[in-house]
Amino acid sequence: MRFTGETTVGDIVAEDFRTAAVFEEFGIDFCCGGRHTLAEACHERNTDPEAVMSALTRSCSVPGIAPRFDEWSLDTLIGYIVGSHHAFVRQALPTLVAHTRKLAAVHGRQHPELHEVERLTRHVAGEMASHMITEEQILFPYIAALAESVERGAAAPNAPFGSIESPIAMMEQEHEDAGAAMAAIRTLTGGYVPPEDGCTTYRVALQELEAFERDLHTHVYIENNILFPKARRLQPHPGTSAA
Repeated sequence: MRFTGETTVGDIVAEDFRTAAVFEEFGIDFCCGGRHTLAEACHERNTDPEAVMSALTRSCSVPGIAPRFDEWSLDTLIGYIVGSHHAFVRQALPTLVAHTRKLAAVHGRQHPELHEVERLTRHVAGEMASHMITEEQILFPYIAALAESVERGAAAPNAPFGSIESPIAMMEQEHEDAGAAMAAIRTLTGGYVPPEDGCTTYRVALQELEAFERDLHTHVYIENNILFPKARRLQPHPGTSAA
């Protein structure tokens, strides 16, 4: 894989998804920040671009086949997002809310930051619940119908929200909000590192939070950088059909 400092982070990950782990390691946002160039992303994180590029090159040289999400159909992408990432969120969040509540109650006096961790976790849980419903019941069915109309050469389906840009922009903003909340949790917990007096639940909860943030990054990357741009390209201009 060949890239320069002017290659966008999103394009690098689209070419080889194994590079996502490198960006995670350097704390570079490859999901909501996927439109930034590699040089811009490194500057923002005060990170040596040469070190990042060397790590990216090494990751791409490891034998194996990474998923090429950009080559998947819209139906396949939607099915993967709902069946994998939405399912993970629904399974993980109740436990995270319960564990962070327990941490705040038991360890909050010694570690007052846990009260904010618990509040942020509840906030993410509530936001993600409504976010996924909007996607599954409104936006994703419209994207699937739009793709089908283009494939059949038929007129685009009527959209209850006008241009597709409106719900996509809302989803992208909610992605930003969830990502910011998880970044704040990461900072409050010192990178998900438990203190010396942390009990087993403390350690497990931080591991769960870290796993949730990692999955969220992949989840948001696929939607912001692949699914939504594909859907935008299908949206007909006013006065035209999808044919």
